[in-house]
Amino acid sequence: MILGLDISTSITGATVIDDKGNVVFCEAWDTRKIKSFFDKGAYIRSKLVDIKIKHPITKIVVEQSLQMFRSGFSSAKTLTLLSKFNGVVSWVCYDLFELEPEYVSASSARKQAGIKIPRGSKAKEVVLEYVKNNISSFRYELTKAGNPKPGTYDRSDSVILARCAFLSQHN
Repeated sequence: MILGLDISTSITGATVIDDKGNVVFCEAWDTRKIKSFFDKGAYIRSKLVDIKIKHPITKIVVEQSLQMFRSGFSSAKTLTLLSKFNGVVSWVCYDLFELEPEYVSASSARKQAGIKIPRGSKAKEVVLEYVKNNISSFRYELTKAGNPKPGTYDRSDSVILARCAFLSQHN
């Protein structure tokens, strides 16, 4: 079974895909209200322990953290914090599952899954549409304003990461 993780200090998406390519677990873990960096890590660890108990994970794939600045996006402080948290969660995965996580960029994962992002489109919206149309078990709710509830994009990203690893094993 493959575990795909879209790690963030606010909401982490986690998906488990079985040996046939079926999504058997898909959640978003909201840590926005947890103020302490270490408490966030402990919360994610407890969620990973639950996965370990229920699913025999043989591979872990993690979205590679951003490596450079883009105008109008994350600051150096944010990128550093995200990289630190990615490292903490990666270590927890290694410690719990005795597997070294593999790191895949979001664009590589999308490409492996056959997702093309049209110019001018928002990648997260295109990915969600793909997951909604191709993973029958994927469900989500909308806010009163008609937008996907928080965590939906994180879940869909984690599905693509796990699917990317599955496809690379079976191609």
